[in-house]
Order: sequence, then structure tokens, then C-alpha cells
Amino acid sequence: MKFPDRVYTEKEVKTARELIRKGYKHVLKVEGSLPFRQKVSRILELVETAGYSDFFRTYIMQIKEIDGLTQLRETEAEIWANKFAVANPVDAASLLIQKANQMKEYLEGELYFGGNAEKRSVEKRVRFLEVLRNKSQDQNVKEECERLLQMWEDSALAY
Repeated sequence: MKFPDRVYTEKEVKTARELIRKGYKHVLKVEGSLPFRQKVSRILELVETAGYSDFFRTYIMQIKEIDGLTQLRETEAEIWANKFAVANPVDAASLLIQKANQMKEYLEGELYFGGNAEKRSVEKRVRFLEVLRNKSQDQNVKEECERLLQMWEDSALAY
């Protein structure tokens, strides 16, 4: 059985779920300019360092450079990202994990946007930063994780 090219119809979603249950992992494709691909490569190294590579490759098929707004394209299992979204590799890695979690919820038939779903996806992003901070040997990565975690904590306290 082949992973569907799109994940839109009930049949396509069912096929995707079945393959994922059996341990399917995408061979991730990155499409874009050389600088974009190089930055994404560094970002994916951080995803690997944190131990999230299998999770990410389960739900995301491709990362594509675009000029518009960064977004998850659920029906294609793709993340469309602009050059600004990948500028900070630590923040970008946490964003990719957030988007992969949204894709997971989409495939599981959960409400994956708005209110509680947004809270869950931010929690996944914050948890990733905590894990990366603890697993990385790079002091700059650890410090950036701390900075971003503080930013997330400060923004939560603002409400």
C-alpha cells in the first residue's frame, strides 16, 4: 500500500492512518533555494537531536519554500515555509514540530485548529524546546531554547 499523494478524502485519510499505524515514515523532501535547503537541513539536525525525527517523518512529507505565509498544507502533508520562518533554526525546529502535531491531529480526526487545538500545539512546541535544551550539547542551542521558553512563558502570563 502506498501513502496517498493527497490526504483529503475519507478513503485517503483512512489509508494514511492505516499506514501510520503500521509504522510508515515519509522520505522527507525539501524543495527550495540552496540557502533555504541548507537552513532546513540544520533545522532537521535539531529535530533529530531532540529525538523527534520519527515523529516528524510520520506526519510530514515535504517542506517547500514559498514567498507567502508559512502554513501547514494538510491535504498534501506539507509545510510551506518562507525564508523568515527558517531564519532561526531552534525556533524553526519547534515550529516544524508544532505543524507535525497539527497534521497528526488532522489525520486522527481531531479539531486541529483554534482554541484548545492551538493550546495543544503550542504545548507540543514548548515541550520540544525543553527536550532539545536537555539533549543538545551545543551551548548556543541551549541558550536559544531558554530564551524561547522564557518568551513562551511570558506570553502565557500576559493573558
